[in-house]
Amino acid sequence: MAIRQESVHRFSGPASSGRELFFARRSFIHLFRPAAVLLLTFLLAACGSPLNNPYPAGDKGRNILYTSFTERPKHLDPARAYSSNEYEIIAQIYEPLLQYAYLKRPYQLEPLTAEALPIVTYLDKDLRPLPDNAPEERIAYSEYDIRLRPNILFQPHPAFAKNGDGHYRYHAMTEDELSEIRTIADFAETGARALTAEDYAYQIKRLVHPQLHSPIAEMMKGYIVGLKETGERMAKDFEARSDKSEFFDIRGYAVEGVEIADAHRLKLRLHGKYPQFRFWLAMPFFAPMPWEADAFYAQRGLIEKNITLDWYPVGTGAYMLAENNPNRRMVLLKNPNYHDEFYPAEGEPEDAAKGYLKDAGQKLPFIEKVVFTLEKETIPYWNKFLQGYYDASGIASDNFDQAVQFTGQNDAELTPEMKAKDIHLETAITTTIFYMGFNMLDATVGGLDEAKSKLRQAINIAVDYEEFIDIFINGRGVPAQGILPPDIFGHVEGKDGINPYVYDWADGAPRRKNIDAAKKLLAEAGYPNGVDAKTGRPLVLYLDTVARGPDDKSILNWYRKQFAKLGIQLVLRTTDYNQFQQKMLNGNAQIFMWGWNADYPDPENFFFLVYGENAKVGKGGENAANYKNPEFDRLFERMRNMDDGEERFRIIQAMQEILRHDSPWLFGYHPKAFSLHHDWFRNLKPNLMANNGLKYRRIEAEQRELKRAEWNRPIYWPLAAGSGLLVAAIVPAYSTYRRRMRSTAL
Repeated sequence: MAIRQESVHRFSGPASSGRELFFARRSFIHLFRPAAVLLLTFLLAACGSPLNNPYPAGDKGRNILYTSFTERPKHLDPARAYSSNEYEIIAQIYEPLLQYAYLKRPYQLEPLTAEALPIVTYLDKDLRPLPDNAPEERIAYSEYDIRLRPNILFQPHPAFAKNGDGHYRYHAMTEDELSEIRTIADFAETGARALTAEDYAYQIKRLVHPQLHSPIAEMMKGYIVGLKETGERMAKDFEARSDKSEFFDIRGYAVEGVEIADAHRLKLRLHGKYPQFRFWLAMPFFAPMPWEADAFYAQRGLIEKNITLDWYPVGTGAYMLAENNPNRRMVLLKNPNYHDEFYPAEGEPEDAAKGYLKDAGQKLPFIEKVVFTLEKETIPYWNKFLQGYYDASGIASDNFDQAVQFTGQNDAELTPEMKAKDIHLETAITTTIFYMGFNMLDATVGGLDEAKSKLRQAINIAVDYEEFIDIFINGRGVPAQGILPPDIFGHVEGKDGINPYVYDWADGAPRRKNIDAAKKLLAEAGYPNGVDAKTGRPLVLYLDTVARGPDDKSILNWYRKQFAKLGIQLVLRTTDYNQFQQKMLNGNAQIFMWGWNADYPDPENFFFLVYGENAKVGKGGENAANYKNPEFDRLFERMRNMDDGEERFRIIQAMQEILRHDSPWLFGYHPKAFSLHHDWFRNLKPNLMANNGLKYRRIEAEQRELKRAEWNRPIYWPLAAGSGLLVAAIVPAYSTYRRRMRSTAL
């Protein structure tokens, strides 16, 4: 009995002791709950997407391109947009008549919505046709005859939606209807219609619309016959309106040089001969604009909600803008109405080996959705790229050494870390030049006499741009041998393309002349060892620049050292950009730094930068050096409107020789674009002229999902170890507590 009684007391005990044991067991369970939750989370994560995936689960495995933007585009209206971040969006949506061949180099135009390249006819002042080889002075007009492809539709859009009676559903919305609209996606109905020649004519008139202020309006007024006069009539009528907020319908205005021959044929007449006009026909300025979109977006209630053409474009392109939230993301969706277009079957000889022709003949576009996410900082973007959450990336200076290394031949290649991830590097020399210019009106560094040319040549040798490229831009550039970048007609590679006043050809490559050669030229110019032979005073030169931040100090010091190699003292004069521009206009700068990026891939777009009639001083042109050589100007005037061919090529080489000898510029360098992309992102051949490249790209979504899972596999052991330590700490404590409770009960 005694033993039995002891057992009863031990396990039942007083009521108070029983409650304490119950709560102790509950506390024990609560302490174990975090470990159980962690274990469950691990098991669920192993079966689903990586824990750090920033995208919705519904996007898994879909054919979506993920990229970013750092600043919202200011304009998405093709009459106003003129910056790279704007073109990145609208070039996928709007389709001008022509485009650049995606794979071919040098860059060349091909039809887009046009059936063929324009037929150009030259006319005399009486509108009589002239032969193609007619002298330029006889050509009063150029006529471009363009026929459109049939069966091209605009994207689905509420501007085209109609009621049963044929009237436009949303062109005159009531306040009640507008109250339910917040974004373009809130419209219940959409419509579409076929593209016509009238849509291109309408857009040309929009270039001189009094409310739009197109950046190319003044230029095109000088070329398109009658556009200036039409713009003046439109401006006068607009100012006479009592309510300027109402839709200003420009359909009734005619332009003499814009003829609609039929629904699919357009004729454009220009003053004189201007062959570069064909390049403008490949830019969004000349994309089609349906009048319905203008009328739809002119409603005051929509403007107040920021539902405008500048925010939601309407085009015939491969994509349409479905979401525009500049504080978060922008989304392009595949246009369901997109016409037949196929991946190119021709390119450069090495394109097949590089895999660029694998999709030849396949219908475009390949990607169904493009998501642009706001990323203001480079480090988060870079980390997400390495995790596989962005498909491509540029290379910031902070990440360059992690991504790229240089071989003994100074060729760039990926680091082992990047190769292990099967990341690819694409490089392309841009159609850009950064140069140091001399004011040719200056008494010391200007002038065309031989002594002044030798002074500039000496400086050209001394300023070592190979060193500049290595130190300051991570090797991302090539020294310029003349004014033309690669892939521009007239540019020559190899021995025949070097600047012989600055370089020698040695061991199959250009080699900068040594400093002794520069000192010899300097002495012949009248400045032995950097001293003026006439006055005995050191030569002091002045560099005007807007570079004055802390990051620019090392660059400016480098320039001082380059001039000091010749004994020349370089004085820096820093100003803000507005003051700098005024100095340039007045001709008060002696030496300056500037750059130019091509509007279109034609040598005229570079040589005009040193054409005498374009001088900055007195004419306000782009010739910042105020260079004027009569022979060069004569050749330029002959070359600028010529078609590409042997004669034009020979003239270009003669012009390059004149510039190299006179040295109004230190030609500086052409930047080299570096970009990275994952192996699942295909068809990324760099094309610096084609802005509509997204339709050619391909995503291998299944491969991407596998790599994301591999690279973002959760590391469980630290958490598991922590849970184990937690259990190890709890069990002894619980055992001690239980013994105490038993002892108390007994």
